[in-house]
Amino acid sequence: MVVIFGASAMSDFNDVVPAAIEAAGGTVIRAGMPVDPGNLLVLGTLDGKRVIGAPGCARSPKENGFDWVLDRLIAGLDVTAKDIAGMGVGGLLMEIPTRPQPREPLPARAGLKVEIVLLAAGRSSRMGGPNKLLALFDGKPLVRRTVERALASKATSTVVVTGHQRERVHQALTGLDVIFADNPDFADGLSSSLKAGIARVGAEAAGAMIVLGDMPGISSADLDRLIEAFRRDGGRSVVRAAHDGRRGNPVLLPRALFGGIAHLEGDTGARHLVEAEGLDVIDVEIGDGASIDVDTREALEDAGGVLQD
Repeated sequence: MVVIFGASAMSDFNDVVPAAIEAAGGTVIRAGMPVDPGNLLVLGTLDGKRVIGAPGCARSPKENGFDWVLDRLIAGLDVTAKDIAGMGVGGLLMEIPTRPQPREPLPARAGLKVEIVLLAAGRSSRMGGPNKLLALFDGKPLVRRTVERALASKATSTVVVTGHQRERVHQALTGLDVIFADNPDFADGLSSSLKAGIARVGAEAAGAMIVLGDMPGISSADLDRLIEAFRRDGGRSVVRAAHDGRRGNPVLLPRALFGGIAHLEGDTGARHLVEAEGLDVIDVEIGDGASIDVDTREALEDAGGVLQD
């Protein structure tokens, strides 16, 4: 048996995996299945061996359509195109947030607690010296402005992760009711700050919203819209800010991902964890605030900021 993880999702017979099976002299038995997760599976044969083009959910420990096919093949059972077509009989498709639902949506569960993890440990290396988080917007340090908006949201508390110029960031936030999480390993990349912040999230929190400290366009109302979507879904899904259909920030992560975050390494976020767990992702349109960042001097000045020494 050969299991292939393609570079992208399978959409038709001309995509990479099914086309490769046929180009190698094999036969595609089935492309796609009426089961979700697992609908992008490909099954073929080559030289008497079964070839499976694995859907993304194959990485998930949760049972899915890929498992149904793999279990049968490992047991020595034949799997035909008709067998796969029949796996969807009986309404096996789960309702997901991005698919129109036939019933009235459940009311938001107001009791689900969400905490904010605000990342403020970076070195602002593309600025060439000054710390962008201390740049003034309307006379106020950017990091303080962002934290004040977090505190004014419906989140139960705000954890601020510090690292680079820790003392200066603390001073900029004097008098604000936040929980500080120091990250001495901030130079190792994003994962170290995520781990430091998630470690300080309370045991009763159903999720943590990851907010970047350098997003001047994010408002308290934007944060509340993400929290509301998370609660309405029962705290099961990842909720992500979007702008014109493109993913952005902040991102609200359910507690189911916290354990995996503790094992992240390097300058990477939680995106691959979301894919591995097979969690639903709800995109919430909040406008251009989701995509405005101030990584360069030009971008910061265009957004109305004034760098400080």
